[in-house]
Amino acid sequence: MKKVLASEATRKRLEKVFSGEQIDPGAVVREATRLMIEQVLEAEVEQALGRGYYEHGAPSEGGPRPLRNGTRAGRIDSAEGVIEFDVPQVRGLPGWASEVRAALAGKSEELTRLAVEMYARGLSMRDIEAAFTDTAGRCVLTRSAASAVCERLWDEYKAFAQRELGELEVVYLFLDGVAERLHLGQPREAVLAAWGIDIRGGKHLLGLLPGLKESTDAVLDLLRDLKSRGMPDPVLVIHDGAPGLVSAVEQMYPASLRQRCLAHKMRNLQAKVPEERWREFGPAARAAYQASSPTVAKLAREEFVRAWGRELPGAVACFEDDFDACIAHLRLPIGHRRAIRTTNLLERMFGEERRRTKVIPHAFGEKAVMKLMYAALMRARQGWRNLVVSAFEIKQIQALRQQLRDEFDRRHAPPVTNASRSRIHSTPRT
Repeated sequence: MKKVLASEATRKRLEKVFSGEQIDPGAVVREATRLMIEQVLEAEVEQALGRGYYEHGAPSEGGPRPLRNGTRAGRIDSAEGVIEFDVPQVRGLPGWASEVRAALAGKSEELTRLAVEMYARGLSMRDIEAAFTDTAGRCVLTRSAASAVCERLWDEYKAFAQRELGELEVVYLFLDGVAERLHLGQPREAVLAAWGIDIRGGKHLLGLLPGLKESTDAVLDLLRDLKSRGMPDPVLVIHDGAPGLVSAVEQMYPASLRQRCLAHKMRNLQAKVPEERWREFGPAARAAYQASSPTVAKLAREEFVRAWGRELPGAVACFEDDFDACIAHLRLPIGHRRAIRTTNLLERMFGEERRRTKVIPHAFGEKAVMKLMYAALMRARQGWRNLVVSAFEIKQIQALRQQLRDEFDRRHAPPVTNASRSRIHSTPRT
């Protein structure tokens, strides 16, 4: 049986931390710091021996072949407590000692910061080299070793982003996109993001995918990716009014409810109404969208159109556009409606990402920008509070899911003709 690298065992523990319903930021920092240190120490030993972990090397001149000799425990103090890590040992290299470990003294604050960055956006070469610089200002880690660690971390991020979603019973799916300059000298392209809330109220980052724009094909690619990883069809999909999003959601989830983001909708309405009239128009529109039930919302809609149709016909047309999708959240439990009627959580995440892009203006290129996007998502994910879902609300959601399936089956049932009626009536009873 092959021995497993210490960093590989740590990586698996970190994946378990991320797979939990609630992520403990302290556990993320501790395990990520341990993983980073172990990977760098292993890269140092690999360079000293001139071969990988499972590779054989030739005997050295005048003595036995240098060998790995297990590990011993190391530790470092941090704001998250004592972090232990495995230090690889070597025999057959007289006088050799790990310079990396010596450089770790007094670096706990720097390593903690970098550990957060590791799973937030991956580490830059400059970050890694700065963390492993000794007191004399000399980087004890070669550039090739730092590059190997950086690429390894990027690969681990990709594996996390492509994880299976079959165990998540997603009820609410949120979709949005932001335009970014993924390729230098090219027009901005959309990066599409998806997150969801499961039947128990847990919030999960589901997907992050670059696309040419918020076109139907680009959004379909994202939704197919979610489905290929086992995610079930949601009860409600929340999105803005982009035609590509609307079309893709209707194609991919025909039996699901579709909710237009009311924050986007209200901004669209406000742009069509004079400022002095908005103080009255806005609350009236909001009252209709956020009524107590779909029936009450439709009655409020009729009253709203009578009150404002003559004075502001353009704004009223915008108000009525896709009205059923604006009030879809009213079919869900009352306690969930505030959380599921907008894509505000993604909007805040995109705002943080734009702020960071301004700070790092050279971060162009698909890989660099995707790292920044992942940073904002992961940091937002750690601060998300789960939605409280009671046992009664779970029953409400499950009943609505079945009702939506029945409605879909009725809409797509073959029409009953005279011939089919006669066949039904002529069938002998047994």
